[in-house]
Amino acid sequence: MDIQKIVLIWPGREGRIFGKAPGSPYTLMRLASLVPDKIPVEIWDEDLGALPMQRIDGRTLVGITSKTLTIERAQKIAMDARARGARVVIGGTHATLIPEEVTQWADVTAVGEGYYTWAQIIRDALNDRLQKVYTDETWANLAGVATLSDRVIAMTHEHRDYWTPFMEITRGCPRDCHFCTAIRVSGKIMRHRPIDEVVDEIERRRIKRFFLTDDNFGLNFRTSPDYIVKLFDALAKLDLNGWTAQAEMMVGNFPELLAMARRAHLDKFFIGFESINADNRRDLGGKSKGNIEEYKRVIDTVHAHGIGVVGLFVLGLDGDTPDVFENTWNFVRASELDAVSFTIMTPYPGTELRREYVAQGRLLPNVSWDKYDTAHVVFRPKQMSVEQLRRGYDWICRRAYASLEIAARGARALRRHPLHQYHRRAFSSFSTDVGYRQTVSYRDREPDFRWRTPARLNLET
Repeated sequence: MDIQKIVLIWPGREGRIFGKAPGSPYTLMRLASLVPDKIPVEIWDEDLGALPMQRIDGRTLVGITSKTLTIERAQKIAMDARARGARVVIGGTHATLIPEEVTQWADVTAVGEGYYTWAQIIRDALNDRLQKVYTDETWANLAGVATLSDRVIAMTHEHRDYWTPFMEITRGCPRDCHFCTAIRVSGKIMRHRPIDEVVDEIERRRIKRFFLTDDNFGLNFRTSPDYIVKLFDALAKLDLNGWTAQAEMMVGNFPELLAMARRAHLDKFFIGFESINADNRRDLGGKSKGNIEEYKRVIDTVHAHGIGVVGLFVLGLDGDTPDVFENTWNFVRASELDAVSFTIMTPYPGTELRREYVAQGRLLPNVSWDKYDTAHVVFRPKQMSVEQLRRGYDWICRRAYASLEIAARGARALRRHPLHQYHRRAFSSFSTDVGYRQTVSYRDREPDFRWRTPARLNLET
């Protein structure tokens, strides 16, 4: 194949919010950095606008990365590109979780960490020997993996086009939560990037804020404390406005590391409390047990170190009954969380949860992949009806993401910082809830969902 250009595409979903896309196309930035300098490469993010498909021809190699909820859009883009003569490579979480589906319409399916197979795919395309499937699930060392090139940093316009730069420092999660895809997508072994590479990337990207895409960064507090100490020491020396990471409750057991995290400009933890219902502990992989008093202790401990807490909750687990919505909301109000995320249990491909639901006949029929956004019910709950779960989720989201609630939580989060830092912390104090409201707003197209606060929760069927 005579490759005149490589085009890497992010299928659209959110679009622009107040003029910018939510987060930078970090995976594509790293893949683009692996393209040999002699080959032109472009990143097309459909959230920024319509794709110029007319610029694709038989000398274009197209790469598309896609999550499950955008895979149908990815297929349409791929078919359009192939009709124009291009060869199309599909990678990302969905291709890794269910490659047999993607191979039906893609020229090439990349399973696992494409950072190790992408260079081989390019070489094989140049020599007309492309394989149908490339697999890399070796979970190799992250040193030197897909270092961002200056060419790619210059072309991405992160400061102009994106609200939040994404970044990765660690990868993997040894937890085996019943509903999570992390083990299949990133592996069970926690791996770390060299700290000097992390610092170099931050400085060359000139970013003052970032969100870590790491599946469970906080688990390193226990498994790799020496690495965390060195990382926090390095980040403390940088001029950052703040950064956020995903964690679990055990970070509350490490006050010394929390103090270091604050000095390293860590702004808030996204903590997976998952459920206030102790009956759900089987599904939670050991990281959460429904112990409300322990939840409150962790939140208070993290707050005491000047770090915010975003609470993550999953609704519709097998132990949940219709009272879970009001009980969860009451806990959120009493706990003074800085922001909150509610998601509906979603049986993604490749998970033990989905295998169980298939065996039990609990998946709803004829549900498209774009409904796998954690804001739609795609299965039959165990102890409530589909309608009760849908209506209860709508109720709690309307309450949590009402404008006054977002303002109150954001103001409370901002007050955790000294007055002279307000200009640095204002954006992050409100942006998380605004982003989650945008995620739920896909329900706006459905006639029974409105952004108003209901007087009470009525789940009568």
